[in-house]
Amino acid sequence: QVQLEESGGGLVQAGGSLRLSCTASGRTSSLSSMGWSRQVPGKEREFVARITWNIGTTSYKGSVRGRFTISRDKAKNTVYLQMNSLQPEDTAVYYCSSNSGIYWGQGTQVTVSS
Repeated sequence: QVQLEESGGGLVQAGGSLRLSCTASGRTSSLSSMGWSRQVPGKEREFVARITWNIGTTSYKGSVRGRFTISRDKAKNTVYLQMNSLQPEDTAVYYCSSNSGIYWGQGTQVTVSS
């Protein structure tokens, strides 16, 4: 079992930045990847970014590429999502996941005001 705890959400104006963090605990030796997804009420959860744990290969949703950066600190078992140039359409609950969605965090709210 892996437990994931997110932090760093909040309210920001359009054009601003936030950094989300997600720390894994438990059976962290089993980590193969970590990622971020987001969900707004009434819509399906959507992929945002992913990073492989050992090599650090990254992938992004098209609309966030160039604005968001995913990174990880293996020593801290933590993945980050640096979000720049935030837009109101980025407003959502952001969820951390590991190993392609086997484990999920509770989510953290990101609200971008116009």
